[in-house]
Amino acid sequence: MSDWFLPTAERAWTSGNLVVPHVHGANYFARLLEVIGATEPGDRIFLTDWRGDADEKMTKDGPTVGDVLASASRRGVEVRALLWRSHPGKLNSEENDHLGAVINEAGGEALLDERIRRGGSHHQKLFVMRRKGRPEEDVAFVGGIDLCHGRRDDAEHGGDPQAPPLDERYGPTPPWHDAMAEIRGPAVAHVLDTFAERWDDPTPLDHRNPYRAVMHRLVKMPRHPEQLPERWDPPPEVGPHQVQLLRTYPSKRPPYPFAPDGERTIARGYSRAFDRARRLIYIEDQYFWSEVVATALADALRREPDLHVIAVIPRYPEEDNRIGGPPMIYGQREAWEALNAAGGERFAMFDIENAAGTPIYVHAKVCVVDDHWMTIGSDNLNLRSWTHDSELTCAIVDPDGELPRSVRASLWAEHLGLRDDDPRLTDLAGAMDLWNGQVGAPGSRIRPHVPSVLPARTRLWARAAYRTLYDPDGRPRKLRGTTHF
Repeated sequence: MSDWFLPTAERAWTSGNLVVPHVHGANYFARLLEVIGATEPGDRIFLTDWRGDADEKMTKDGPTVGDVLASASRRGVEVRALLWRSHPGKLNSEENDHLGAVINEAGGEALLDERIRRGGSHHQKLFVMRRKGRPEEDVAFVGGIDLCHGRRDDAEHGGDPQAPPLDERYGPTPPWHDAMAEIRGPAVAHVLDTFAERWDDPTPLDHRNPYRAVMHRLVKMPRHPEQLPERWDPPPEVGPHQVQLLRTYPSKRPPYPFAPDGERTIARGYSRAFDRARRLIYIEDQYFWSEVVATALADALRREPDLHVIAVIPRYPEEDNRIGGPPMIYGQREAWEALNAAGGERFAMFDIENAAGTPIYVHAKVCVVDDHWMTIGSDNLNLRSWTHDSELTCAIVDPDGELPRSVRASLWAEHLGLRDDDPRLTDLAGAMDLWNGQVGAPGSRIRPHVPSVLPARTRLWARAAYRTLYDPDGRPRKLRGTTHF
């Protein structure tokens, strides 16, 4: 077992996997289209999503997400989906209703799931495809890319023509940076375990909600899922990578049968990796909030005088209006101040823009520590993702260190405007000098990011909103107010 992983008693891990990162939604969608297109009668597809848009095109000329999943179901592929049941009339409710209906009408089974903590969400994004009689072809995907509008962007970052609502400064088709991990090998079975545990939860899907009980009956959706088919044996070993699937589930009532006090292995997995960090922690994150998360990084910076922390985040919040913006800015500024105090010039935040100068919305959730341990997942570095919503993250160790190093170098080459073979990309000791030196350089996309200081009067209400609504604590009461998970 790799010393970077949590002990097996906390989360199982597997060796013999092959992990292939897919950076950018266009790349992931093209690969997913290829995988689904290869399925035959008797094969199985399982997926979860925070939001799915049935009409989202998977390539420039289609087909759509709904077309692809419905077509697979009609040709005899067993398709099962768990989509977050969002609040009525808000966020993703109508979109997920529609995608679920498309799958169900084609003979699949899609369920709208709100067995969550109050104010939370199912934020996991996973996709599993199993081939009947051909386990060596089984594949899973884990990461941050939803099957919805706005995600189909590429390395040029012109944005998805089917644009999501976002702050107007991101333009009419917001550029979008994201990532997904393709997994082959025994770890595919562990991804499927996460789906199966949620599917088999005996709590009714419309639990304690009369409105949703009526809606479920109107669309002929069951209160309980049909039993999953008999499990097949795990796929064989196919590659060199070690994988540990990390998760978040909140403490709630009624409890999850598979996590009675919730699960916080994502938080503990990151904390363990930060404790082992010696040279570089590189992060791409949508939010980068939370005093608790910042404390873990600040402790590492104080402990290791040669450690550097570089974070890439969005330039503006997704909804930077008078109400939505200040709580997000407050939380990010809080984290920035803690890390700046701990590391000084050894810590820096950056945001990125495309060739036209339009800021790129960073939705990726990627972390690389010392080119040894890396993650691609659905979680953000905040208390909500570490304790309150459902999340799934793939932690990877390559015994040769090649995969974490190549992923980091590839991301840096894109952001910094460098050739993939530039020797500076492999020099961890010179990482901060390289980033600072590329600010304003030809082809570089980066800009230094320092969160704004809010006016004192705004901070009063923004702090309360941030802690209660934007970054709530989903731990059991005995752990709240501590740094323990």
